[in-house]
Amino acid sequence: MQLTTSIGKIDAGVVVVASGGLSIPTMGATGFGYELAGQFGLEVFETRPGLVPFTLSDTWKARAAELSGLSVPVAVSAEGHHRFVDPMLFTHRGLSGPAMLQVSSVWQPGKPITIDLLPEENVVESLREARQATPKRQLSTWLTERFPKRLAQALLEWYPDHDPARPLAQYANQALDEWAGRLNTWQLKPAGTEGWRTAEVTMGGVNTDQLSSKTFEVKGLPQLRFIGEVLDVTGELGGYNFQWAWASGVACGQSC
Repeated sequence: MQLTTSIGKIDAGVVVVASGGLSIPTMGATGFGYELAGQFGLEVFETRPGLVPFTLSDTWKARAAELSGLSVPVAVSAEGHHRFVDPMLFTHRGLSGPAMLQVSSVWQPGKPITIDLLPEENVVESLREARQATPKRQLSTWLTERFPKRLAQALLEWYPDHDPARPLAQYANQALDEWAGRLNTWQLKPAGTEGWRTAEVTMGGVNTDQLSSKTFEVKGLPQLRFIGEVLDVTGELGGYNFQWAWASGVACGQSC
């Protein structure tokens, strides 16, 4: 193949495209690899930011900002699928942390996410047991035993149907069930994400069905190969995306 560049023409037996994705443009990320694939008639799936923090709007944005810097363990899912158990971080603009980054890759814009603030506890059972065992205890006390004080206080302010002096004995089952729903199945609709600026990976990319899984050469055009994040392969947090980039590069290089 012959490449025409700013420093002249270059003849190459094999051209390997390892241009990466669109994440973090300040580091030089561009869509060059996708444009090149399109020039050769290859299918490129729509790209979007992945492993990226969520932004919130209006009331929830203000509430998150008040708790900025606070991290708590949660379980989060999108439309009932892909449950991730990891820390969640409140930010000035929304929600971040490993749990939110993970679920952002399966979340669809306009849809809610479901957050379990006590993933190791059945809140309905715990509240009813507490009411039976310690009827004079207040809900605020029960919350501060499980959450950082700032979050416990915020929960009481978010749902002002609570009387601070009211003992658990005076809570009917329905009221306890409502609190259980707020804690075990908190549904929240993100306004969006922080976008390419902070996304750790790019979702979408060159369709891998068009490549050899052993050499990463384009089927029917062995002189052209694509590796790494420019392809439609996205892993979870934990180094999997780095591993994919390295492994695909090694496989391609050894076959050249």
